[in-house]
Amino acid sequence: MLRLSFLFQFGIASILLLISTVCALYEGSAIVEDHWEWKYSTPFSQFLYGEVNSNSSISQLDYFIYAVKFQPTFPVIMVISSLYLLILMGYHFLKQQHKRFAYYLSFLGGVLFLLSYFIFNSPTFGGQILFYIWLVSGVLCIVTAVIIYFRILNRNTNEITN
Repeated sequence: MLRLSFLFQFGIASILLLISTVCALYEGSAIVEDHWEWKYSTPFSQFLYGEVNSNSSISQLDYFIYAVKFQPTFPVIMVISSLYLLILMGYHFLKQQHKRFAYYLSFLGGVLFLLSYFIFNSPTFGGQILFYIWLVSGVLCIVTAVIIYFRILNRNTNEITN
């Protein structure tokens, strides 16, 4: 049975994610008018279509890239609410399996480290903010996973010795 607190947290985080996504898409759509930025802020379009020559060939994923670079508020809210949802769902589904939850957090921390590595040298303020959010979140996930794992080991050794 789903607890009311889980549903409340899940609902608030989902609404926040939805609103911030729409706002980030809106702010990122300004790339259509900034022709000079197409070369630097359209990696998905360049991967899919090659060189971007018209605004109709810009992928909506590139709207997020542009928003992160120049208007990072809503993309940051998206990232934080997404991380919260991932951790909340992982905890909810794995709360009886502490070791698996520790592995889940370790995996999530590794993915966050990898993401932060990709934007390590970002020249924009938004990219630097995202780098630090992913880096700190990755560290927190790994540290939490290690604490949970060692608590399990400590509990198991105490049960064996008693």
